[in-house]
Amino acid sequence: MVSTPTPVCDFGWPAPAFDLPGTDGKRHSLDSARGEKGLLVMFICNHCPYVKAILDRIVRDARELKQVGINCIAIMSNDPSEYPEDSWDNMVRIAREMDFPFPYVLDETQAVAKAYGAVCTPDFFGFNSHMALQYRGRLDASRKEAAPADVPRDLFLAMTQVAQSGRGPADQTPSIGCSIKWKASA
Repeated sequence: MVSTPTPVCDFGWPAPAFDLPGTDGKRHSLDSARGEKGLLVMFICNHCPYVKAILDRIVRDARELKQVGINCIAIMSNDPSEYPEDSWDNMVRIAREMDFPFPYVLDETQAVAKAYGAVCTPDFFGFNSHMALQYRGRLDASRKEAAPADVPRDLFLAMTQVAQSGRGPADQTPSIGCSIKWKASA
């Protein structure tokens, strides 16, 4: 397992379109996922200890962000052939068990992860209402273990600012996590 940090935010970068199958039996696109004030695109998976450590906080923040007009979508782009925990059936199970308040979709070809430049799980891309990137940072100070409950909620505060002003904070701490598990080239 390689710990990989995300690049810094490229403010204004336009969100690439996608159309992916969700664990809810529906297809989800950039347009169907976006909220009135913006969209948080999250690249996550089931097996990564960095994601497992904060999954309950991701769910909490997604519920609260929805109340300020920011919708969320979670994309799983890993190759499950090497990581069976990331299988479709396990995606469906995790989404149900955690009562995800957002679509959990499969990027089987990994084209969406490549289009976004996703490098790790979790990797967060926060867009404003114009689908222009405003946040590419961490959820909070958690790593492979959850940080104390009273740490600043970096992602939540940044996306709340995006909802209110259309702009993310100038200072952002990169997210860190397990590298995306890319499929071997054919």
